Amino acid sequence: MTIAQVIFAVISAVVLVSAVLVVASRNIVHAALWLILSLFGVAALFAVLEAGFIAVVQVVIYVGAIATLIIFAIMLTRREMREAGQQTHRWWPLPALLGMALFAGLAWLLVSLPGTGATPPALAGDDPVLLLGQALLSPEQYMLPFEVASVLLLAALVGAIVVAGDTR
Repeated sequence: MTIAQVIFAVISAVVLVSAVLVVASRNIVHAALWLILSLFGVAALFAVLEAGFIAVVQVVIYVGAIATLIIFAIMLTRREMREAGQQTHRWWPLPALLGMALFAGLAWLLVSLPGTGATPPALAGDDPVLLLGQALLSPEQYMLPFEVASVLLLAALVGAIVVAGDTR
């Protein structure tokens, strides 16, 4: 194992542990801080993979803007920090099973598609940002992951609207 692989593994472990702590933390401020660590770890992974532009974008947009916005929103709208009741719904196993089934189906779909294991060619040229934009829209390179990320962000937006509208 090379040094780059060890660094990648360590940073990946930090990202995974902090992502689990985001979900498992009982204090919302601590969860936001774990989220910042997780996002910094993803930026470090991009830096290790020599994608400096995406690493900087990750730090500026996600860590700098969104995480700070989340922390300010939590601190400005916080009412009472004590828990008011049960935090899980009695039907929680059903969405968990549906989520696992969806994950298994998507994993099977990605494994069975031809060419999913192929590595796209490296971006080489004069303007790397222009080449990145072309690669994101090219069906042979990154269009599928780009569209999956779009659907994931849309699902997160719908989930945020549902959670915000749930006033029991």
